[in-house]
Amino acid sequence: MASAPQSLPLFYKDLVPLNRNDHAGWHSRQTDRAPWLVNQHAVPLTVEEFPMAQRNFPIIFSQGAEAVPLALFGLNEGVNVFVEADGKLDTPVYIPAYARRYPFLLARLQPEAEELSLCFDPTSDLVGQFDEGAALFEGDEPSEATKGMLQFCEQFEVAGQKTAGFVAELNKHGLLIDGEVSVQPEGASQPFVYRGFRMVDENKLREMRGDVLRAWTQNGLLPLIHAHLFSLELVRDIFARQMQKGLLPAPDIRIPEFQQTN
Repeated sequence: MASAPQSLPLFYKDLVPLNRNDHAGWHSRQTDRAPWLVNQHAVPLTVEEFPMAQRNFPIIFSQGAEAVPLALFGLNEGVNVFVEADGKLDTPVYIPAYARRYPFLLARLQPEAEELSLCFDPTSDLVGQFDEGAALFEGDEPSEATKGMLQFCEQFEVAGQKTAGFVAELNKHGLLIDGEVSVQPEGASQPFVYRGFRMVDENKLREMRGDVLRAWTQNGLLPLIHAHLFSLELVRDIFARQMQKGLLPAPDIRIPEFQQTN
């Protein structure tokens, strides 16, 4: 069996490449629960998902030179206000593609490899040597279910490249700054001030040259920026949900590092 990537991304406890020799007769099954989302407060997003995600989550950016757009499921580390302890959603919300592809993903098996291989997390109970579900192989060939997951993961990689280009454009114009959002609960003497993330500088956005803004309008970048900025109002909704669940919000948003497997 070929070796798996050494660094593991969010959710994944192990990775092995899917192959006919080792996984003939294996199946994958559907689930209405997502235990890998339990206690996860920030999930990576692609730019194509901004219009859907902005309806449910604040969209922020991770810190560091290679910022990653994130959907906030909670304001503090270890808090997810939408997913119960058993992995079931307590209310219908948009689930980012990053989470929907689990336990599969595309990865380079070796750092010098050019091709990406379809891998999966063998610790997941969604893939295994059981009888129910969709077969991963039909004879010597990948099944239609496997081909569909491969296509989904390939589309995710393309969306990831577009997202990297979007972030690079923001960095080029110096638009990403250290973020700060405050929430003033009724009856509280002081507001909760949230930091530890990055966001678009609205003042600098208003000062951008007209030709740049026109280009961003034509290529769809400007609506993405506005989706991000409008979504920040949802910090107050997430705060309220934490309070309702008895999860006292702490005044910071700690964003973990997001490793790339490819």
